[in-house]
Amino acid sequence: MILDQFRLDGKVAIVTGASRGLGQAMALGLAEAGADISAVDLLEQDSTVGQIEGLGHKCLGIPADLSQRESIDQIVEQTRGHFGHIDILVNNAGIIRRAPITEFTAKDWDEVIAVNQTALFLLSQAVARVMIKQGTGGKIINVASMLSFQGGIFVPSYTASKSAVMGLTRLLANELAPHRINVNAIAPGYMATDNTAPLRADPERSKAILDRIPAGRWGEPEDLKGIAVFLASEASSYMQGYTVAIDGGWLAR
Repeated sequence: MILDQFRLDGKVAIVTGASRGLGQAMALGLAEAGADISAVDLLEQDSTVGQIEGLGHKCLGIPADLSQRESIDQIVEQTRGHFGHIDILVNNAGIIRRAPITEFTAKDWDEVIAVNQTALFLLSQAVARVMIKQGTGGKIINVASMLSFQGGIFVPSYTASKSAVMGLTRLLANELAPHRINVNAIAPGYMATDNTAPLRADPERSKAILDRIPAGRWGEPEDLKGIAVFLASEASSYMQGYTVAIDGGWLAR
């Protein structure tokens, strides 16, 4: 039956940036579909762990600073040690810095690239090695952005990193497809998260954004549950290298 292809029973997923917002919602969605979760974040994880365990699934909270490269191997080894295998990786963790281009600092550039781009690549690389050794295939889901498609303003390092996410998704898909590892990305639209709080607090910019969204509202983290489950499941087994916009119609406008 087709609905069985969406089940994730027995699967183990690493989700970065899982303590709140989009990452927490996707982690919960994967757990609702049957997966056990390694929830990775620099912030406290009690809420995510508690909700997933409340669903009857296992959740390992892993505190990690993805700007530090040594954290990559720690995440992979802790997950393997606890669950025995890794089937799904959701590269969700990301940060943003805002300033006009003439005032943007090298520090803000480096910090964003380190988390949004470098850590995503290194964690994908490390998990892919595990998946290849396991020989059972796998799923890697990257979180891109509207700024993977557009330039934006005041966020040069964020735009650069999210453009890189789309490109890396294609490259990883090309190289890992022979190992039955699917690599795709989700590009959330304008979502009601901490990252967009300054935009939502600015009446002029908030109105301009909402006026362009055909759905007429900011997205909610729960709007990503369905696409996350689809891309993590066998239902998407012939999908490779694609970035799916979940944007209320923003890019169609």
